[in-house]
Amino acid sequence: MKRDSRLSITLHALLHMAERQIITSDELAACLSTNPVVVRRTMAGLREAGLVRSEKGHGGGWSLARDLATVSLADVHEALGEPAFFAIGNRTESPGCLVEQAVNAAMDGALRDAEALLLERLRGISLADLSEDFQRRMALRHQNMKESNYGG
Repeated sequence: MKRDSRLSITLHALLHMAERQIITSDELAACLSTNPVVVRRTMAGLREAGLVRSEKGHGGGWSLARDLATVSLADVHEALGEPAFFAIGNRTESPGCLVEQAVNAAMDGALRDAEALLLERLRGISLADLSEDFQRRMALRHQNMKESNYGG
């Protein structure tokens, strides 16, 4: 089953952007192990949503257009065109079989409930929350490296 990783990749890119004033598509592509064309296409959608801005020319690149605390993960999901969260679905959308109609009704309701719950959770997580977690992890890694270098 193919997974849609655009939200995860985009969040990854935005956190790299938060660490820099401005970053090029090539630099972001290297961070994400992808092609700069993919980065430019994704960033163009985020620019339309007002999440990032771009500067052309020498010294140009991408930068964040909003404070991290004002951008939720749901905002980013929406800017990406609201890709489907779940890869499961009904065999047919308008079945003639009453058994399949019952299955579809149960599945549709469960998926709607799960999606609403997931969106609610994503609305409660900001890019600032992710950045704080990243900073904490970096500090811990630095501390662990320091201790291992001193034998402590």
